[in-house]
Amino acid sequence: MKKLDILVLKSFSGPLLLTFFIVLFILILQFLFMYVDELIGKGLDIKIMAELLYHFSLTFVPMALPLAILLASLMSFGNMGEFNELTALKSSGIPLRRIMLPVIFVVGFISIISFFFSNNVQPYSYRKARTLLYDIRRKRPELNIQAGTFNNDIDGFSIKVTSKDPATNRMDKILIYDHRERRGNYSVTYADSGYMRITPDESGMILTLYNGYSYNEINEGDLPANSRKYPFRRDIFRENTIVISLSGFDLERSREDLFKFNSATQNIARLNYFIDSLSTLNELKKKDYFTEFSNAHLYTQRNYVVPGINNNDTSSVREYKVFRPWEIFDTAAFETKKNAIARAIEFAKFSSNFVTQKREFIHMDIKTLRNYQIDFHKKFTLSLSCIVFLLIGAPLGAIIRKGGLGTPAVISVLFFVIYYIISISFEKLARENHINIITGMYAAFFILLPVGIFLTWKATTDSSIFNTETYTLFLRRIKDKVYRFVFNLRYETNGKGNSSGNG
Repeated sequence: MKKLDILVLKSFSGPLLLTFFIVLFILILQFLFMYVDELIGKGLDIKIMAELLYHFSLTFVPMALPLAILLASLMSFGNMGEFNELTALKSSGIPLRRIMLPVIFVVGFISIISFFFSNNVQPYSYRKARTLLYDIRRKRPELNIQAGTFNNDIDGFSIKVTSKDPATNRMDKILIYDHRERRGNYSVTYADSGYMRITPDESGMILTLYNGYSYNEINEGDLPANSRKYPFRRDIFRENTIVISLSGFDLERSREDLFKFNSATQNIARLNYFIDSLSTLNELKKKDYFTEFSNAHLYTQRNYVVPGINNNDTSSVREYKVFRPWEIFDTAAFETKKNAIARAIEFAKFSSNFVTQKREFIHMDIKTLRNYQIDFHKKFTLSLSCIVFLLIGAPLGAIIRKGGLGTPAVISVLFFVIYYIISISFEKLARENHINIITGMYAAFFILLPVGIFLTWKATTDSSIFNTETYTLFLRRIKDKVYRFVFNLRYETNGKGNSSGNG
């Protein structure tokens, strides 16, 4: 390895490690802010929190690498440009592409590592992290009650509140469905307001409700339907206390195969297997839906016996060969027409409902298939983005000639936001089946790759398009022309005014 390569790699490796851990730390903070309400107040052990953050940090590694490479390349080549190291190397006859060569090899190796990390380590860590987060959510489930949504974490109860004050545990517009008897929504409690607290031994949750009512349909056992009277009980209360057992809601570790079918927990081989299986299954379902619709007896075909056919008389065949249903309808009685129209409307509604229902099923199946396809290609796009960001960051660093975390950080965030917006937007279109999967997943790569190649080409050829003095001189010339134009215009105006005054 030449001294030039060692110099460049030393300049690049330090910022790469620094920015990688900074970006990883920011992603972990984002995760904590997202799930802070589900983690605080549950009495979690430090070991559990460390395990959760460890596994989630491993899942963030493929996402942190591209931004770290972009920022590190900007910083390293910006430092070399700021201290005239690039100028000295170029004056010695070494082009920029030769200076970038060792960094390109290193980033290419990092891209390969990123792919294998996404394919082998990330699925395992994500499965462990999601399972542990699921177990944490089940501990102290009362803390998971959010305003505006039904909470089903407490077994046998479905609870919804309109608003909730975390400081006082006051809740408004409380709706509670009691499903402990597995009879459906037969026991309902509603209250205008209430408070929630946990018993000292954390074995139960006490709900104190105010100004409400409870509705309960009494179970009549095995009585036949014609003998049932469907009794119910309705109680109005000013204050009511409900005690819900929280036994079994301690932090109990679930099986690791809880999320084994999640698309984010699969490697390339498993994703490819699921994609092939789901594609075949979806085609079979479509054929089954068509067969089911065809066998629904929405229309009937009658085989008429034509008189005289046994006597080799074909005149009657000509009479019946054209089937005219409107003629039969016109000659039918009024009541027959009415029944036919009602039956046709009924068949039309059934057909519409059937098609709507099966269409939703097909859309759900396609969405599931798309999720697997997106996660399949995402393992490649994150690796390829490392190379793209190097081709953008290195020439920009050589152009702006600024090191540190100031200007490079701003430019890095700008390009990463552009990449992220393009990636998320096209991924959403692909997920909703508006565009092809390949187009949606590789759009950001194909859009930014020409930008990186263009920047690298212009920087290696020392094009004046990136020379700030060129733009300064250009703007100065425009300013001088505008100034001369205004000056001449004023001079001519003053000259005409003096001439008319003398006249």
